[in-house]
Amino acid sequence: MATIDDGVIANPRARYTRRLRTPGNSELWAWIFMRASGVLLIVLIFGHLFVNLLVGDGVGAIDFAFVGGKWASPFWQVWDLLMLWLAMIHGTNGVRTIINDYAERDVTRVVLKSLLYLAFVVTVVLGTLVIFTFDPCPTGAAAHLLPSFCTA
Repeated sequence: MATIDDGVIANPRARYTRRLRTPGNSELWAWIFMRASGVLLIVLIFGHLFVNLLVGDGVGAIDFAFVGGKWASPFWQVWDLLMLWLAMIHGTNGVRTIINDYAERDVTRVVLKSLLYLAFVVTVVLGTLVIFTFDPCPTGAAAHLLPSFCTA
């Protein structure tokens, strides 16, 4: 097929051939996921902002003890975990689409998507570990360094 680089414009009535073959309807499901996760993320993020900034003393009250008290509840752990996972999957899927659209060489596309997936895995694993292993009252810590709700 002739391209513009050859000095010839391709036939506009020619059958379109896809550059990337994706099995089944994976791109359709990715598109649907982006819409659904976007709506859910709006609820999660505005709920997060409302609780952290408007309820209580506002932004001035956010400190180590606030986060420790919040993550003592399984509800807020799951809330923040959902927000982390959905935001990371949503963003990774969006960047994957941009890479597929703009990376012209296959090697470039593979390298960029590999780096993207590596960054996704590292961020999600570390974020999940922080949410579920966070201990605001570590044993053996100096009493003056602990939040007020910890017993020394």
